[in-house]
Parts: sequence; structure tokens; C-alpha cells
Amino acid sequence: MTVTRRMTRDGSRYFGPYTSVWAVHQTLDMLRKIFPYLTCDRQITGEDSRACLYYDIKLCNGPCIGAVNREAYRAMIQSLMDFLSGKSDHITKEIEQKMQTAAANLDFEKAAEYRDQLKAIHKVVAKQKVISAAHADQDVIAFAREKGDACVQIFFIRYGKLIGREYFMLDGTEGESDADILSDFMTQFYDEAAHIPKEVLLPHEVAEAMVIEEWLKQKRSTKVTITVPRHGQKKGLVEMAASNAQDTLTTLRQQWEADRSKHVQAMAELQEALELPAPPARIECYDISHTQGAQTVASMVVFVQGAPRKSDYRRFNIQTVGNDDYGAMKEALTRRFQRYKDAQAGELHDPGQIGRPRKETAWAILPDLLIVDGGKGQLSMAVEVLRQFGLENEVPLAGLAKREEELFVPGRPSPILLDRRSQGLYLVQRVRDEAHRFANEGHRKRRAKVGVASILDSVPGVGPKRRKILLSYFGSLEDLRKATAEEIASVPGIPIEVAEAVQAHLA
Repeated sequence: MTVTRRMTRDGSRYFGPYTSVWAVHQTLDMLRKIFPYLTCDRQITGEDSRACLYYDIKLCNGPCIGAVNREAYRAMIQSLMDFLSGKSDHITKEIEQKMQTAAANLDFEKAAEYRDQLKAIHKVVAKQKVISAAHADQDVIAFAREKGDACVQIFFIRYGKLIGREYFMLDGTEGESDADILSDFMTQFYDEAAHIPKEVLLPHEVAEAMVIEEWLKQKRSTKVTITVPRHGQKKGLVEMAASNAQDTLTTLRQQWEADRSKHVQAMAELQEALELPAPPARIECYDISHTQGAQTVASMVVFVQGAPRKSDYRRFNIQTVGNDDYGAMKEALTRRFQRYKDAQAGELHDPGQIGRPRKETAWAILPDLLIVDGGKGQLSMAVEVLRQFGLENEVPLAGLAKREEELFVPGRPSPILLDRRSQGLYLVQRVRDEAHRFANEGHRKRRAKVGVASILDSVPGVGPKRRKILLSYFGSLEDLRKATAEEIASVPGIPIEVAEAVQAHLA
């Protein structure tokens, strides 16, 4: 078992995401006393002559020396995964039975080990309150807003137990509706979530709820329900999450107001780490968002003196490429710096007042640091664009790799790793997350223009005319999903082979 910042589809079992790395490590330290899994990278043959220190201090059960066989070790790992998923009752009963058996056999040392495991389990389980139905598999999402900031709180309920909770801060939410904030957050969070629950409880309706449900269903492979409870226990859970979100937001805003000096520290750290000529007072960051190459949007966010300057944010609807992040980044940066050149030449005009220059601060000022969300590939695109405009020596540049949050800069073969607790890294993360949010928001809005019918786009034989006919006839995507192939084929203009393709696609 290991802690990672990025989930990849490699066949491994993931749990999370979690915002507090410290809390994760603390939990794992406790779980190792209950489930002594190995952490070394040696090849396990069961024939090693000697185990490591962890075996001696009972933090590993020694598969390397054959102290436990493959079947028993895998059973322990399965119990660990069950425990992390909220299924702890049967594990507790099994250990209690083993303790009683060991005591009956006068093996008091082994009985004491089981007793210590039970104490550790009870210490962890004590934090897992039973707050829902016995087999409930739910995420409860609510949020609080204040002065452009939003704090989203999530409760993770598995088998009726609250096994964990996390909060996420969202910047730049002024002007956004509550429904849009929830929709944007859900698509971003569940895109990388290790587990998709059967039910998601929300404080109110979200935009494109049916589309999100369909997307979650495809990720989970079984039905997922988005519910807005009006009364009862579920309503109470949403209100509890909202209250926690408000408390967290109030506390964080107080801390942020008290720590304005950290902006200065963050810029100084970035100047030193990236060897910049001056602290990066103006930072621009770019990100790309799309769905399988469709409705691609690039975002440009601007931070000045460590704080977001929303008036300078810009989006680019990508026009020249499809499912090509590098090409999309190249187009966005090309259009941005062409605007800079035009502004320098006085060629930016207000369409309503021909010949009169328009004030374009976002375009006319070069950044003190340009960050592209991505590694070496995105960085090379940015270098190419800056060279095209003769700006390679004027605009400091960095690429932020997602895996380990490494910073790549031109001319350096190895990445720069900022201290994990440095203000410089926190600032870079905020800038990157804001660019990601702004790009996703733009992509969602662009996708919304296509409408819920876009789900049918990939069905062979279904074009704009047939999409309109089907949705008009059935009234909604959900009703169309419930229809049989024969019912769909009864619609005038829909052949049976197309009806079968629609039914299979939505099943």
C-alpha cells in the first residue's frame, strides 16, 4: 500500500481522494497495527533467511520468510480493503473469535496480539458514526459561499457509517449560480475519484443532472442516483455537511486574512526556486478541458500579488484541433500573444467605436511567470509559441507536471521540486487549481449549448434530426433510456437497427 497524488487505471485499488496527507499517514500508521502489511520492495519468495525490523516489531507478518502464506496474506489485505470501505463488523467478530480461541488454547501471547488489534480497531471505528441505513453507499455534498470563495464539504458514507469527510476550497465563484458550482465540482471531483457511490445527496438541483448521472453510471458500471432530499434523515445529512462547510470556510478565511504576508513569501520562494529576475507579481496559468476532444476550452487565469484578478481571466474556444492537448495549448498561447502584439501595435479596437483603442490590460501586459498545466510536452509547445513571437527571453516559463507537482523549466533537464509545505508550492497549486476550474467551467458552458442530446452523438445513424425527433417523442433522456428497442423503432423515421443502437448505448 502506498500514498499517491495521482490515480491511474493500472488495475490497483484506490481509496480517496483525501485533502490531508497527514491524516492519511496517521490512519495508515494505525491500520498497520491491525493489518501488518508489508511496505518493502523486496521480491517475496517466502524463502528469505531473515525478515526485516518491521517483522520483529509486529508491523509486518513476514511473508518474505514464509511466516504467512500467500492465501493468508491476501485474506488480510482483503480485510484491510473491507475496513477502508466501511465494512468493519465482521472483521471485529473474526478477531474476537481468534482471541478467544488463542486464550482457550493457553496461547496468551497470541491472544494479547489480537486484543491489541481490537483496541486499535475500536479506536478507528469510534470515529465512524452510524448515521444512515445499514447498507447505504452515499456521498453527501454541500457547500458555503462568501465573497467569491466557496468551501465544499463531502461526507463519505459506506455501509451506513461516516468513514470520512473532506473539504475543498473553490476560488472565483462570484457570479456563478449554486447549481453551476455544484455541477463543476462534481465533474472535477468524480473524474478522479477512486469510488463512485450508489447515491449522491445534494442541497439542491444541479445543471445537467441527467448527463452527470449517466456519466457516473458509466464510471461505476451500475446505476447512480443524484438526490435532493426534502425531509428526513437524508435532509439532515445535507444540512450537517452545509454547517461543516460554513464553519470551515469561516476559519479558513480568518486564517487567510491573517496571513497576507504569505503572498510575499510565496513569490520570493518562486523567484529563488525558478531563478527569476524578480518576484512574479503577475502569474498567468493555462489549462485545457474537453470531453474526448469535443467542445475544447483553454483557460487563462491571472494572479497578481498572489491573489486572483478575475477581470483579467480569459477563455479560448479551441478551433483548430480536436483531441490534442498539445495543439490546444499551442493555439491558446498563440492567440494570447498575438493579442499582446496587437495591443502593442494599437490594433485592438472596440467593435462599436471603429478606430478608437480599447483598454485591454489582460493582453497588453506580459506575465512575470507563465505556467502551463502539464509536463515537458506542454512546456515545449509554450517555448515554441514564445519563440514565434520573439518573447522567449522576456517571459519566464514553467510547466507543472500533475503526478508529483514537479516544475519543469526550459533549459533544465531535471524538474524543480518545491518544498511540500512551502508557500511557493501552495501558490502554484492555487493558480493551477483555478485554471483547471475555469477551464472546466468554460467547457461545461460550451457543452451545455449542445444540450443533453449530445449523449446520443456517438450512436451510429443518429444525427441532429433524429436526435430532435427522439427527444421530442419521449420527452426526456431518462424516458428514452427506459424505452425498449421496439418502442424506439415505433417512432416515425427511426429504423429498427438505429433503435437497437440507441437502446444499447443508453442501457
